Amino acid sequence: MADRERGVLVTGGWITQADRARWQQKAAAELAAILDANPDLPVIAWTVTASGGALSGQVLAPVAGRRELFGEWRQALGLDEVTETPSAIGIPVYLHARGVCGGVTVSVTATVFDGEEDSW
Repeated sequence: MADRERGVLVTGGWITQADRARWQQKAAAELAAILDANPDLPVIAWTVTASGGALSGQVLAPVAGRRELFGEWRQALGLDEVTETPSAIGIPVYLHARGVCGGVTVSVTATVFDGEEDSW
């Protein structure tokens, strides 16, 4: 099989560095639009993924406010796919919401501790 410069063979074609850069630029532009549309929400940590151009938000607020802030961001972004996974011992609980905004896959996560807050 012939090697294509800086490309990775995938089903249906090649993914190049230029493709990845374009996906990241689209994700970064969507993040700017999200932040512009939600200026009153407290900030969370955001990451633009390296390979797929997706956005990942992580709620790092003080423990007492994490579940509420997670819910505010989830609602603001319209993320309907939500999971709540307890750890093996039940503490902590991992929250994850996922969806698509502006053609970009977006997820928001938070780690909360049972008994610290009410359920969302």
